[in-house]
Amino acid sequence: MKITGLEALIKEQEGLERLKRADIETLQLEKLNRLLRLEKERQGFYKALPERLNKLSELAALPFTTAEDLSRHGGAMLLRSQAEIQRVLTEATSGTTGPAKRVFYTRGDCENTVRLFMAGLSELIFPGGRTMICMPFSGPFGLGELIAEAVARLGAEPLKLGLGLSYGALGEILRERRPDTFVGMPVPLLSMLRALGPGSLRRALVSGDACPETVTRAAEMLLGERLFPHYGSREMGLGGAVCCQAHQGMHLRENHVIAEIVDEAGRPLPPGMRGELVISTIGMEAMPLIRYRTGDFTSVLPSSCPCGSEILRLDSVCRGGGSGRMRELDERLFALERLVDYRAERDGSGLRIRAVVLPGAEPEIKERIAAAADTGPEKVTAEPLRPEMGLLYPGKRSLIGGLDLS
Repeated sequence: MKITGLEALIKEQEGLERLKRADIETLQLEKLNRLLRLEKERQGFYKALPERLNKLSELAALPFTTAEDLSRHGGAMLLRSQAEIQRVLTEATSGTTGPAKRVFYTRGDCENTVRLFMAGLSELIFPGGRTMICMPFSGPFGLGELIAEAVARLGAEPLKLGLGLSYGALGEILRERRPDTFVGMPVPLLSMLRALGPGSLRRALVSGDACPETVTRAAEMLLGERLFPHYGSREMGLGGAVCCQAHQGMHLRENHVIAEIVDEAGRPLPPGMRGELVISTIGMEAMPLIRYRTGDFTSVLPSSCPCGSEILRLDSVCRGGGSGRMRELDERLFALERLVDYRAERDGSGLRIRAVVLPGAEPEIKERIAAAADTGPEKVTAEPLRPEMGLLYPGKRSLIGGLDLS
């Protein structure tokens, strides 16, 4: 079996001949101490931390960084001048009226992300192919643009589709451009496959949103191939962990990110136990973070990867521990094979569901949707798919009308 492409990338970036666990942890400690020294010298946000650690396990004694810290003190976290910043991503923090969370990237940060995307996409993209990129395009150094650059460097043609295309437009692209690979969010992939069939598509990388097991299994059955999940976040430069051909977890970019898993009280958890992912982004140039609580929940897989790499692997990742109502609904409703997409909204007496289904399925599926969503049939609208329709959720899925942590 081919070893993960991330192995060769890290060796090249760090000038290493081998990449055993001890080598990775030695590299991480060196980079962490370099970061701590810089923070002490510049008297920035982390100035109160020690200047060096003697071993990597001592990291667990340092305080956490939170999303609120990032919102309120982001400027103090910068290690580079504003002139060196190539991209700023801004996100309003939910439930507050305070300052937005801003994450800064240098050109080097963006280049590292492109290289990571290349390592992950090299598992499923080949020269001469075409890849449909159904992710946000927001200008230079945006997510879609970085993915497109990685696809192009691998010798394939990026189809920069973005979000919000109608099923009719997607069908025309499948017929005329004949892409072989899809990069985008998992539910839009499944919706497209159910509405249009796979056409020329053979492989898919899914990222950007939770991927429930029901959605994964259904998409893989229609595609005829395993999906390649990817995990990333703004705080780690949009790219974080990639799947190899073993399809047993996602290898983390450990030369740029130290990962910890903690319980509700912030205590470290051993491999195999699920908890909150905490990251120290030792490879970020503009805004490195130390012990940042991501709010994402996963585990570190305890066994070695069949591909032969000793790079740490994350299990499936979900927001808020996977207890969100939206994720639960996706698991239940997408088990209905003739459902293309749905939108859920809370009202005063429960859930209201608007569903798009395959033509002819409206009468039979309406009551099944109501039963799966635990709501009344009178609150379910099932309408047949039409070419001019677009996805009901053009971006990340959310439950309308109430707090959801999926």
